[in-house]
Amino acid sequence: MVDYIIVGQGLAGSTLALRMLEQGERFIVFDEPVSNRSSAIAAGLFNPITGKLMTRTWMADKIFPELHRFYTCAEKALGHRFFYPQPIYRPFLSVAEQNEWMWKSVDPALRDYVLEAFTQSKYGNQVYDPFGGIALRQCGYLDVVSFLHHVRGHLLSTQSFVAERFEETQLEIKSHGVLYKNIEAGKIIFCNGTALNQSTIIGGVPIRCLKGETLVIETEETMELIYNRGVYMVPMHEKNRYKVGATYESKLLAPEVTEAGGVELRQKLDELLKVPYRVISQDWGLRPTTPDRKPILGRHPVSENVIIFNGLGTKGVSLAPYFSSQLLDWLNGKIEMQPEVNINRFKSLFSKSTGLV
Repeated sequence: MVDYIIVGQGLAGSTLALRMLEQGERFIVFDEPVSNRSSAIAAGLFNPITGKLMTRTWMADKIFPELHRFYTCAEKALGHRFFYPQPIYRPFLSVAEQNEWMWKSVDPALRDYVLEAFTQSKYGNQVYDPFGGIALRQCGYLDVVSFLHHVRGHLLSTQSFVAERFEETQLEIKSHGVLYKNIEAGKIIFCNGTALNQSTIIGGVPIRCLKGETLVIETEETMELIYNRGVYMVPMHEKNRYKVGATYESKLLAPEVTEAGGVELRQKLDELLKVPYRVISQDWGLRPTTPDRKPILGRHPVSENVIIFNGLGTKGVSLAPYFSSQLLDWLNGKIEMQPEVNINRFKSLFSKSTGLV
């Protein structure tokens, strides 16, 4: 008997599992790591200033302090490094953009996230920045593959992980809890990203697939920091290798890399990078997004014992620590679920005809 079954060991499931271990909860995680395409290709970039208009991301003042605290503590607990805070540099494309950022950089709402604004080329030996650029702080990247690997190892050592596909046909939802094969649990938490769309039981959750393609490149010299304009360049373990991404495709979701995706990434990279490079590989993955681009947390109407933690989208690295904490506090009756992420905002979409309760 456990308190929780967690389905999925991506960013959502991993952050939640670490918090449960810390609080002494009894749980078991089911995941088939080789099929976790979203996390496998993720560059792990986190940045409080995003979007075409370069505005402060939603809830940055709460989310970013927590992600720094959480991943730093996780490194100590797991005994491995996978969290790399460092500035991001975004070149300006015009004098107008340069002027706009001169006053933005002293805006109280953005001041904590701006390291320095440059009116002349700062990294012109590596990127095209004739008008200067903006260096942002509280940024960096998480080595997602390493993080998930070491979380998985820790869960295995505590007998809290089963490396196999979750078979929904083996799940029984009862009034007092759930039964999966021979495991009884008080609740089951679905953290399985786009796989939730294939469920025949947990209907109505509006998880949308957003396909992303990335490149791995090798440059002739080491980049001075993370560059991000049109595409990002995030360091990898191998010297002078970088993950470059990403494309955003919501309609053509074939499970493969595409020539169009590769061309788009190389064209944008050529507009940013001066340093010679060669493409090592190209990869793809599906991100779980939502109509309003905010996570989905809470109790599914099919049963009070079925919980959803999903829809982290392109910002999973930054959102997972904060909202795994909120979900666990909600499960323990400490807080009300935040309305912006509460699953009830989509209640009109849920299927209530399963007859399982």
